[in-house]
Amino acid sequence: MRTVIKIGTSTLTYLNGNLNLKRFESLCKVIADIKNAGNQVAVVSSGAIALGKSKLGLSARPADIPSKQAAAAVGQCELMCFYDREFSRYHHNVAQMLVTAEDLRGGERRVNFGNTAEKLLSMGALPVINENDTVATAEISAGDNDTLSALVAVAVKADLLILLSDIDGLYTADPHSDKTARLIPVVENITAELESAAGGSVSGVGTGGMATKLQAAKICTAAGCDMVIANGAEPENLYKIIAGESAGTRFTGKKI
Repeated sequence: MRTVIKIGTSTLTYLNGNLNLKRFESLCKVIADIKNAGNQVAVVSSGAIALGKSKLGLSARPADIPSKQAAAAVGQCELMCFYDREFSRYHHNVAQMLVTAEDLRGGERRVNFGNTAEKLLSMGALPVINENDTVATAEISAGDNDTLSALVAVAVKADLLILLSDIDGLYTADPHSDKTARLIPVVENITAELESAAGGSVSGVGTGGMATKLQAAKICTAAGCDMVIANGAEPENLYKIIAGESAGTRFTGKKI
């Protein structure tokens, strides 16, 4: 199985922007084990701006675009250093790929990205992909690595996209404010009612929200790729998701 795993900032870091080492190490160990079982995996990782903020000693997440880009430039080095260190423990090679949404929407750049990603996966490497925040401003403004990960999943012809965030999945209402909200285990069609229940980012460290995750689901499922939203605080749920068992919310891809 070929799987893309998107890891959100709120999964990787504490509220102060420092890396959550225990969770990061657990995630990398589980992903390495999934690769050991014969699966091909690519990771779309947020977190560069948060780590850059922490390393630069900034008291708050940057508000203006140039400062966010500067923090991302510093944080991306830190992020890849940690990924390389952790996956090297399990004898897996990582490869950094920095892209923008425009690189993945069509044309020669998408073909080039797909060819490189295909070669890396066939060689057993683990691509770690992030939005190129140092040169692009569209995604950095929207904080939309969810859509980026969906475009990556389609470009590499993945069977499954897993979005790891700070919520268990899609609910009938906002579970933070409505105690009657119920987790929806499977979504076969994204209706207007589901979209109206989508809200913004809750954690404050990430900038994506449920609305961007539903947009990602539309992109994936239209291409025949399943997508799962799950809580990144429980890395071992990845085993269940890969096995097709119930965990989080699964959006079923349209068979084409």
